[in-house]
This record gives sequence, structure tokens and C-alpha cells, in this order.
Amino acid sequence: MVLKGEERPVRKLPIPLLLVVILLLGALLPQRANADRLQLIRDAEIESIIRTYATPLFQAAGLSPQGIRLYLVQDRTLNAFVAGGLNMFINTGLLMGAEHPGQVIGVIAHETGHISGGHLATRGSALEQTRGALIATYLLGLGAALATGEPGVGVAVISGGQDIALRGLLQYTRTQESSADQAAVTLLQATGQSPKGLQEFMETLKGQEVLLTDNQDPYLRTHPLTQERIDFLEQAVRESPYADTPPSEELVVMHNRMRAKLIGFLLPLGQVLRTYPESDVSLPARYARAIAYYRVPDIEKALAEIDELLAESPGDPYFHELRGQMLLEHGRVAEALPEYQLAANALPGAPQIRQALAKAQIQMDDRDLDRAALDNLAETLRQEPNNPSAWRLAAVAHGRLGDQGMTALALAEGAMARGRFAEARDRADHAIGLLDENSASWLRAQDLKNEAERRAKKDQ
Repeated sequence: MVLKGEERPVRKLPIPLLLVVILLLGALLPQRANADRLQLIRDAEIESIIRTYATPLFQAAGLSPQGIRLYLVQDRTLNAFVAGGLNMFINTGLLMGAEHPGQVIGVIAHETGHISGGHLATRGSALEQTRGALIATYLLGLGAALATGEPGVGVAVISGGQDIALRGLLQYTRTQESSADQAAVTLLQATGQSPKGLQEFMETLKGQEVLLTDNQDPYLRTHPLTQERIDFLEQAVRESPYADTPPSEELVVMHNRMRAKLIGFLLPLGQVLRTYPESDVSLPARYARAIAYYRVPDIEKALAEIDELLAESPGDPYFHELRGQMLLEHGRVAEALPEYQLAANALPGAPQIRQALAKAQIQMDDRDLDRAALDNLAETLRQEPNNPSAWRLAAVAHGRLGDQGMTALALAEGAMARGRFAEARDRADHAIGLLDENSASWLRAQDLKNEAERRAKKDQ
């Protein structure tokens, strides 16, 4: 991943400043005036960690954890927001800046309060007016987010490229903000966690009110701050039996790995080495350096770092995944394949790892491995049916195996996932002519053609 723009230090948040990012609950725009696209990244480990943070809160709120989609936004500003119903977005700037997991958890609790309170539903008519842009950006789900299909932390620029003018649309009222605060405190209490982070966040925001708008964190531009909210959170901390309860050691370990991984992938080598100098032999430091060296690229240094980590933790699936990514992207496919296989064996339900394994298998140009790749892609697509990169790989594997009907169907599915409805219609029609009539695949092609026609007409 190559970043553009000037080198900036990571904003390490003191506990108060931390939550300046956490509760930026409504601004869908990246917080730079010239930004017109939202960049999402995918990483199996980081998404698993965020899901670990969020699941107890979702359950306490009576929400289905599987029904809420979590997205990582590649943006250095401190921000998090919900949009389109059950979609939660968290900026990498927040994750890299947060010094401990309790800060991120506090933000997620607040965002969950907005979801459980139905605050987005009150803007239904306004959302309908912006339907075209939303569908082209967020609401195609993981299909848009997975446009590149690269393993590890890979950039996926949401398709469409429309300007996202939703800042005003997503402004919350004072009542909604207070309600989300109250819900967050309730959720943290129900899960045995401290509300102190939220209070510190509000105090930091209060101190920013005197700044010019361009220098304020985005939260202040979309979320009304009142003394009553600050007073409420201060009282909540005083009354909470968990006020001084720190995050578990397990969560701290996860957080430190996540932060190191993001820094390694997203910051220049020099900045990574200033944050994690060679004298630092901790696991997060070596993890960050391994990634940063691989990106330079200095593959030998990168492999030396990751091999040391694997010597200490030979069963760690994410270390194997990273080693596989390093080797695959340097053309050493045969060496990468067993690394991905070990990662997939350890985490058989991880769709990104199964997809990465399938990609390596397909690059070996072996028919038996093409069949194995289709099995791995089937698991990926079972969880992420709108994943266009997985459909593209499936089309390649089917084509090599001589199955023209399934190749056409996979291409139709991929076009549909990318929002290319006319193309999806035409490819589905082609598949219908190749597949056995009344077979499951033939019936799917019929349904896909009809849905693509409906959406194509609606967008005209």
C-alpha cells in the first residue's frame, strides 16, 4: 500500500484526546476539503479485533452482531460514524491514535447507541434523496469494499467516485446525542466496562470550542456539544462500579498488535522506525517493522523479522498470512502457498484468508489447485456474496476447468456486486444459454438477470 501526501506523525492520543476521534459519529466525508472518495481497507486480523470489541456491546443492545457490518476507513483523522442503517465505519486514525482498547470500545458503544436508538431512521426521506450516491458508495456492501481483493491490509476504493455531500444530512440533534451517550453508558455498564473514556472525550471537545472550525476535530462540526452531556458523563463515571476497571490483558495485546500493524502498513518506513526503533524487541515493534520492510520493499529484512515471530509463535495464523503475502507479492508463489494454507487451516472461517489462499492456488496454474481454489472461494462467497474480487477469481478457475456456463455466471455475479447492472444482465443472459436448464446455477442466472434489469431501469 502506497500512501500519498506529506509525512505526518501518528497522533497518539492522551486518554482525553483519544475520544475526540471515537465519537465522531456522523461525518461521512473524509475530513479533508478536497476528499471525494472514501477509502476502505480490509484486514482479517484487524476486523476480528474490532468485532471482538464490538460484539458484547451489540449483544447488550439487543442487536445481532452478524447483522452489523464493520468497515475500516483509511483516513488519519479521528473519526467513527454509522450510516445506512447497520453499517459502522471506523477510521484508521482513531485506531492508531487510541492508546488502549477502552478508548475504541467507548466510541463503538456510542455509535451502537445511535443504531439501537434508530437515529438514522429519522432521516429516511433525506437518505432516499441521496440514494444514488449512497448505493454507488456504501450500500453495495462488501462488494464495493473489496474491489482490489488484496490480502492483508489492502486498499479498496469504493466504486462510483461520487462526491459524498452528507455532512449536513448526518448531523445529530442534541436529543439524539444525549440519548446515544446514555445508551453507551448503559452498554458499558452491562458489559462491565468503564465509561471514563467517554467523559474524557467530551472534556477534550469542550476545550476545542475556541478553535477555528478548520482546526477542530470533525465531531464538533456535526455533533452539538452541551454542558449537560459532560455533566451526565461525569456523573456516570462517579456512579459506575467499573470506573477504574482497565481493559483485559487479552484486549490490550490485541490492540497493540492492531496498532502496530496499521502503522506498519500505512506510514513511511522512517516514521515506523521512529515509532518502533530497532532497539524495541517487543512483538508489536517487530510486527510493524516486518510489514514496513516488506513495503519498501526489503523482502529479506521483512522475512527475517516475521521468521523470528513465527519461531516464537509457530501457530499464529496472521503471521503465516503475512509471510504468505510477502512471498506472493514478490512472485514466490510456491513458497507462499503453504503459508496461506497454514493460516486457512487455523482460521477456516476467515473469508479473506480463504480468498488469499485461492488466489495463490490459481496462480500456480494447476487444475487440481484450481478446484481447491473454487472450494475456498465458495466459503468466501458464502460469507461475502457481494465480493467482486472473489467472483473474478472464481471466473478464472471455472474458465481454466472448461466450464463456460459457470464462468459467465461468476462474471455476472461480479458485475452485479460492482453495481454494473447492464453488464450483469448481459452476462447472466449469456450464462442462461450455457447452463443446464432448470439447474440451480441456471435458476440463479435467471434471478440475477431479472434483478439486474430491474436495477438498471431504476438507475436510468
